[in-house]
Amino acid sequence: MTIRKFENFTPDIHDSAYIDETALVVGDVVIGADSSIWPMTAVRGDVNSIRIGKRTNIQDGSILHVTHDGEFAPGGFELTVGDNVTVGHGVILHACTVGNFSLVGMGATVLDGAIIEDFAMVGAGSLVSPGKIIESGYLWLGAPARKVRELTDKEKKWLAYSADHYVNLKDRHRKC
Repeated sequence: MTIRKFENFTPDIHDSAYIDETALVVGDVVIGADSSIWPMTAVRGDVNSIRIGKRTNIQDGSILHVTHDGEFAPGGFELTVGDNVTVGHGVILHACTVGNFSLVGMGATVLDGAIIEDFAMVGAGSLVSPGKIIESGYLWLGAPARKVRELTDKEKKWLAYSADHYVNLKDRHRKC
């Protein structure tokens, strides 16, 4: 695994987290307990901070980055990913907020200042526009993402199941 300091910031990774040896984590990044960063994922906190909660999985080939403070984005935008979140393969999370027990489907893109509330699902390939609020309890699909329907009770339970599954899987990988 490549974990790199950038300027005065060294990533703070909980001892129980799993970072695949092909992943990159650099700069002002905090990764919580039992979280996992899977192969070929880049987590680059070089111009602002990235915070990843507990029991969250960031799957293969995802890109996590932030926006710097400047004329066109005063204060910049950090990236915050909550607890028990599933981020599918090939997702781009750029300077946004992802709430607890949420899912961002494979190949989705979430842009600056967007907020995905707790218990929300963004479908595969969707585009969440800058500043968009993805309301809790719904499935959102498309480019741009639109509210499609309420999540079922089974889907809400699956969000917790997915987080549990990836905690167990990362434990199996840590043993290898």
